[in-house]
Amino acid sequence: MRIAGAALNQIPLDWTHNLRTIREAIEQAKAAGVELLCLPELCLTGYGCEDLFLSDWMPESALAHLQQIRPWTEGICVAVGLPVRLNNSTYNTAAVLRDGQILGFAAKQFLANDGVHYEPRFFVPWPAGKTTTVQWEGEEWPLGDMIFEHKGVKFGFEICEDAWRPDDVRPAARLASRVDLIVNPSASHFAMSKTDVRYKLVLNASRNFNCTYLYANLLGNEAGRIIYDGEILVARNGHLLLRNQLMSFKEVDMECVDVDFTAEQVRADEIQPLPTPDEYRELNQALSLGLFDYLRKARSRGYVLSLSGGADSCMCAVAVAEMVRLGCAEIGTAEFMRRSGCFTTEEMERLAGPAAPTPDQNTPGPKDASLTEPSAQQASINQQLTSRLLTCAYQGTVNSSDDTYNSAKELADSLGAVFYNWTIDEEVTGYVGKIEHALARNLTWQTDDLALQNIQARVRAPAIWLLANVQNCLLITTSNRSEASVGYCTMDGDTAGSISPIAGVDKDFVKQWLRWAEKELNYPALRHVNGLQPTAELRPLEDKQTDERDLMPYVLLNRIERLAFYNRLSPQQVLATLIEEQPDADAEQLKTYVKRFYSLWSRNQWKRERYAPAFHLDDYNVDPRSWLRFPILSGGFTQELNQL
Repeated sequence: MRIAGAALNQIPLDWTHNLRTIREAIEQAKAAGVELLCLPELCLTGYGCEDLFLSDWMPESALAHLQQIRPWTEGICVAVGLPVRLNNSTYNTAAVLRDGQILGFAAKQFLANDGVHYEPRFFVPWPAGKTTTVQWEGEEWPLGDMIFEHKGVKFGFEICEDAWRPDDVRPAARLASRVDLIVNPSASHFAMSKTDVRYKLVLNASRNFNCTYLYANLLGNEAGRIIYDGEILVARNGHLLLRNQLMSFKEVDMECVDVDFTAEQVRADEIQPLPTPDEYRELNQALSLGLFDYLRKARSRGYVLSLSGGADSCMCAVAVAEMVRLGCAEIGTAEFMRRSGCFTTEEMERLAGPAAPTPDQNTPGPKDASLTEPSAQQASINQQLTSRLLTCAYQGTVNSSDDTYNSAKELADSLGAVFYNWTIDEEVTGYVGKIEHALARNLTWQTDDLALQNIQARVRAPAIWLLANVQNCLLITTSNRSEASVGYCTMDGDTAGSISPIAGVDKDFVKQWLRWAEKELNYPALRHVNGLQPTAELRPLEDKQTDERDLMPYVLLNRIERLAFYNRLSPQQVLATLIEEQPDADAEQLKTYVKRFYSLWSRNQWKRERYAPAFHLDDYNVDPRSWLRFPILSGGFTQELNQL
């Protein structure tokens, strides 16, 4: 049997778009002779519909829209993900359709309730071994713990989280002796190196349960924060039969393979490992696709960035340029321009020629666009596209250095971005003067240090917002995870923006990534920022301000953060772990850093609540709306820190 998975780039509650990509996937599969096709989890509605899953009308509408898919399934068996609501409970299901008929609905039995997932808020887990019926306009279909058969091949389902449970309780344990094929429609979020875990999960399942296993994931930035890599895997008895290229810019990535279910396949002695994931390249691809989808789904005209010349803003600028490079390399300039929605017909003809948009299934593209060096002509086109999609401004003060200006200017010019340069000293002086007049005293660095730093960062926001509004663009804010943890930022200043793409990445990784990008992605202008110590440049230049002197070494900050909130250790346990890991370090200094971290963390939760939407890129983040909740008001670990 020729079986296939299709990764779809969906939009929550966009029926027209979602039905179009579903139909395109089915048509591609039929044209390729596929007999059984798996589409991703909740692909009809979108996975990120949040509390709308609790309504009566939305699941009812999904069931009604499912009827439109029925005639498209003549000659093929297709699994389509959608919610079904019964007796005031919503279930996460995969509908199986064939030859215009609905055969039934398999229901998810285990719900994801950790990290970025809160599925038990929306869905009810389906009990193993139970079935019921679904009715719609006089028709009735079975729903529950189901086994299906197509052309003599029996198959059952694990839906995403079902497969992440221990082998003795997951659905596959009961299906193993009864089916030839296990199908897994998923909405499994991207995190660096996670594909390696998923690969082992699928191959081990096929090996342990002596079956063929078909896995298909969502693709792209579906709803704003979470990015999906679009992974498709087919394995049999521990052998990999199919694995696609991840992070595709296509809206539909359909991949198929032939499986002879009548032939015995020797069980693999061991799982062949994948090459060690390149997290720098993974992050680059995720950022690029995430920014592209955010841009077009927000119906914006580009990005605006306050480019300080520091590490964070430089990384964001390169990410937009990489969005252009990777997108054009995979789907072609014309299709990239068309899908972005940011270019006129005249611009498209001038830069891409009059050729019609290329359908996804006919896009040749390199197998891995991230490894492809553009030609000189394409590099020039990429720069012209970037000039339309990225506008940067350096907003200097008397405390800004020539080093950061040169870093910002040369990088923007090398990318092709529009670059503006203005100063904000007049505005800062005006605000300081107003407060000095009101208080009848001078503000000084000795008495008003933080206030004088903050006003500089805050004054930068109105002009850059105005520029973004005038151009109908999204404003990028450049906060990273390390700064978010300790509140090393100015609310309504450097945190102002529509999207915070790197807020899920720690500062040390940002610095490493920039050094990698300078060499591996060929951005020589990054040599400036890679030679600088991270600094806010808000104090007088003679103070030689640096981030790490204000806070602590970033490597140590990241370690404390991970121990505290990923490993969930107490302050005492964190300190003990650090002392054990660093026996030669000054224990009193480590204690000071631990106290500083927890104190800054506790008093700055209100800032984390107000950050712009951020991408989830690592195995954890500190965004209270996606991964880590913490009270705005608390005791601030007072007793725990005193016990140190």
